[in-house]
Amino acid sequence: MSQTHSRLKIVFMGTPEFAACILRHLLECSFADVVAVYTQPDRPAGRGHKLTPSAVKLVAQEAGIPLFQPPHFKNEEDRAALAALSPDILVVAAYGLLLPASVLAIPRHAPINVHASLLPRYRGAAPIQRAIMDGESETGVSIMRMEETLDTGPVYEMRSCPTAGHTAASLHDSLAVLGAESLLSVLNRFCDAEPASVPQDDTQSTYAPKMTRADGYINWELPCAVIDARIRAVTPWPGARVLLHMPEREALPLLLFPGKMEENTCQETTPGTLRWDKQGLCVATGDVWYRLSEIQPAGRARMDGRAFVNGFLKPFASLANNTGEEEAHLYLSSPE
Repeated sequence: MSQTHSRLKIVFMGTPEFAACILRHLLECSFADVVAVYTQPDRPAGRGHKLTPSAVKLVAQEAGIPLFQPPHFKNEEDRAALAALSPDILVVAAYGLLLPASVLAIPRHAPINVHASLLPRYRGAAPIQRAIMDGESETGVSIMRMEETLDTGPVYEMRSCPTAGHTAASLHDSLAVLGAESLLSVLNRFCDAEPASVPQDDTQSTYAPKMTRADGYINWELPCAVIDARIRAVTPWPGARVLLHMPEREALPLLLFPGKMEENTCQETTPGTLRWDKQGLCVATGDVWYRLSEIQPAGRARMDGRAFVNGFLKPFASLANNTGEEEAHLYLSSPE
């Protein structure tokens, strides 16, 4: 980079940890100054519903950067305060607010967004989870110029990342770092002039709606690969939530964590049926057995499959078969 480059004045807008990771990288940038940070107002969280600052707010406070938390930009005073900062670029990452045209027009160069998908695929609120859930082999990040419509602007740069083996949590962390690196690459080019961008092909677009608790419900009749993808996609939130049905007992709510597919077919076994052995616990799917790595019963700590068998399933050992494996009239269902 030429020593004659001027430093960019950046106003950063973001809220959750994904954005906080990007902000941390941006603060270490040698060719840009973050002159202010915008984040959503503190929200109630936890059992006590205590007002809790966002991850981005905590980073900004630690760095001593001026912080703004307007609930929206409908007020002229809030738009005027942003304009008074005279930013060269607005950098937006998972802010959680749609910005009106009057705000997008404020920066001298451009409003740009870090989006966690390979646009135009997975526009919307939950691109990381939906890509895993749909069985995509790869996803990535896109750095785009913002428009009023959701995630439709032309793209400056994209970088891809494989999804294999990832939960939503681990892929989130990988994409946050990848997004920060890609953002800095694009910002560096802005030091000379606005870099070229490529319009999105709207005919190829898909939408990634916000996750709900119902996304964590498991249909055990589906193929095992589909079930595994769903469990990875909903880890850590909303979580794969099921009910364990046992003879003459109330159904026990469980939270499941990603496991692994077995090679043994189970097509003659009712989907959702449990089987256990010395290695742990398996559940029948629409094609092969799925070995559960960790389970968390309601009100208890998470535990591995063998510990769960010893703690919860031993009373049903009398229902075991004679093959060294134990298969009882126990099954898992959705909480629906």
